[in-house]
This record gives sequence, C-alpha cells and structure tokens, in this order.
Amino acid sequence: MIELAEKIAEYVVDVDYKDLSQTVIDEAKRRVIDTLGVAKASLQSPPALVNKKMVNYYPGDSYLIGGGRASPDFSSFYNGLLIRYLDFNDTYLSKEPLHPSDMIGALLSVGTLFNKTGKDLILSVAVGYEVGVRLCNSSSLRKKGYDHVNFLEVATASALSKMLSLSREQVVNAISITLVPHIAMRETRSGELSMWKAGAAANADRNATFATLSALNGFTGPSKPFSGKMGFINQIANDMDLTEFEKMDKPSGILKTYIKEFPVEYHAEAAIEAALKINVKNIKKVVIETYEAAKTILADPEKWNPKNRETADHSLPYVVAVSLLYHDFWLDSYQHINNPSVLNLMKNITVTENRQYNEVYAEQLPTKIIVKLDNGEVIEEEVKIPKGHSNMPMNNEEVENKYVKLGGSKNELNAVWTLEERMVRDIV
Repeated sequence: MIELAEKIAEYVVDVDYKDLSQTVIDEAKRRVIDTLGVAKASLQSPPALVNKKMVNYYPGDSYLIGGGRASPDFSSFYNGLLIRYLDFNDTYLSKEPLHPSDMIGALLSVGTLFNKTGKDLILSVAVGYEVGVRLCNSSSLRKKGYDHVNFLEVATASALSKMLSLSREQVVNAISITLVPHIAMRETRSGELSMWKAGAAANADRNATFATLSALNGFTGPSKPFSGKMGFINQIANDMDLTEFEKMDKPSGILKTYIKEFPVEYHAEAAIEAALKINVKNIKKVVIETYEAAKTILADPEKWNPKNRETADHSLPYVVAVSLLYHDFWLDSYQHINNPSVLNLMKNITVTENRQYNEVYAEQLPTKIIVKLDNGEVIEEEVKIPKGHSNMPMNNEEVENKYVKLGGSKNELNAVWTLEERMVRDIV
C-alpha cells in the first residue's frame, strides 16, 4: 500500500507559485478576505475573550488577528478560533465536509513569525486546499464517529510545510506528528454544542504548527502514519480512496469550495435562502425537505431547543424559524435563541429526508421549505444551489460587501487584493 504521507510530501515539495493559475491566485485572495472578515467580527465573542486571558501564558512573536503577539502554537489556536467561531468561513462538501480556510489561522501565525511574503501565503493556501479537498473526497469520517479536523490538520501541516520549504522527509514527519497523536472525535458536533465546536479546528491548527516546526528542526515521527499496521487507514478509514492522490496536478481544489452568504453551518444555506423568499404571517406548520447530511447534522433532537450560539447555528429548525419570522438572517439573528415566538414556531417544524436530493449531493444542495398557513394555504420554495457554492459563486463585489458588513475597511481590502506585493504581517 502506498504511504499517503509520502505521496502528499512529494506534491508539497514539487508544486511552485508558477503552477498557480491567475484564477487560483485570485480565489486565494478572496478566501483571505473572507477569512479575515469573519475572524475580526468574532474578536469580542465569548471563546475569544476566554483565550485572550491566556495570551500572557504563551509569549512569542507570532501575530494575533486583531493585535498582539504570542507563541506560534497559541497564535495558531487563537487565530483559528476567531476564524471558526461564527461558522461563517468557507466550506467544502464531499464524502467528508471541511472548512478549509480554518488553516489560514496557522498560516498567518507562522507567516508572520518567519517574515513570509504574500506570495508564500497564496501558494500555501492553494496547496493546503488541494490536500484538504482530496482528503475529503477519499472517505467519510463523520459516519465513523470521527471529526473532519483530522483531515484539516493534515492539510494544514501540508500548507505550513510548503510555507517553510520543508524537504520531503520533513513533510512526512510534519504530517505524521500532526496526525498520529491527535485523532479528534465527532462528539464535538453531536447534540448540544460548546465552544469546542470552533476549538476543534483551532486545535488542529495548533497541532499542525507544533508538528511542522518540530519537523523543521529535525524531530521525526512514525514513517507510516496512514498505511502502518496501527495507522490511520487500518484503524479508522480503511475505505480511503487513494486514487484521489494518484494524479495531483496544478492546484485547483480551492475552486471547488464555497463561500457562505449566511452565518450558519453550510447545509442550512439553501434553507435560509428559500425561507427568505416566503413573506407570510399566521404560519401553522413548516416542513423542510432536505438531504441526509443536513438532516443528520442539523436536525437531531437537541437542535429543537438550542441553548447557545454554537448549537443554534447548527439548528435547521432555528435558522428557518428566524428567517420566516424576521425576513433576515445575520449575526444578530442569534439574539432570538430564547424568543418564545421562535421556539413556538420551531415546535411546528418537521425536517424530512428527500432521497432524490441525496442523489445530487453535493453538486447541488437542494432544500424545499413548505409552509402551511392557518387558512389552509400552502406555499413552497425550493433552492437547489445556494449563493456562494462553487456552482454559483459570489462575485468580488459580494465578497467585499460581506467583508465590509462584518466591520472591515476598504483599505484592508486593498492590502489583500495586492497581496503579492506585501508581507503576511501587512494584512494581520
């Protein structure tokens, strides 16, 4: 059996900036813009404030988003937490879902520490996305009880290895030290959620940062993290489709990922879009028809009575109820978590699985909202592909508008659009 870490390492070492198409370069900039916007909008979030108290425990020279410095591992965790908390950064859906821009927290941390250029960041983002997308195409982790951040940390270690110009042997060690000791459980996203929903991705950033810096300085890890007798494939994912990695060409995986229009788990994007098309009162009952992944992730019992933001943004009944009642969905929509009107409507919402929708997942993400009124009238709206999906991408103006609405400035946008001419520290 091929050792996947070696195959990934070969790719990481060989790919170069000249291999990037202008489309991929532009998309990497768009993802940095989107990622910085959602991160800065969560600076005052409860988990960010908790971690801000800890900065003095981890002195160092890596930049923190929003100001300050810390050790590279803590900076990676903190930056990753900001990026992930609002559940508003990008997504990829395949056999396994992923939020690939989670890795940008670690890239900013290490990039500022080592005085890396904007071109270094762009190339590292493109490489990390490529690895992450292919891993998600290879196997489902959530159905086995494991979390997608296991793939994220491998992709992040690959991106960091590119940024630091590691050798093939060092890349294998970075991936191994990242993966073998840190297998994350899906319990993070089961039932009522906690701050760790964002912390799991941040921890993957931290693990990858420590592992990559260790490999850079000569520390070694198990040589077969995937194919070994006790490795990832034999113990966790023996169905991994390794053909995904047989022909790794110029990076293009980032073009298959999606930017979010609304601050919710991605499987709820189409549901909100459909619900916002319905402007009625006196709602008696709502049926949400969707596909398996959306029902499984966003409609388990705890999602009908969310107690916190982390659970609410993973609650299909909550986001649809708020959208129907208030005809909008943005960051302030989570103020309705204990709203009696919202809770009462949620009691009359049913989520059903449409097997025909499963057949087109994730090229399409069809969701239908069926609203029955007190007078017996029935109104239906269906959205097959939400805005921001790779098959219906946001344009640059829409990405910029989202960034500004999140609190960013036009000057900051210009800095990222001219990233090739700048240092990583210029945009943090």
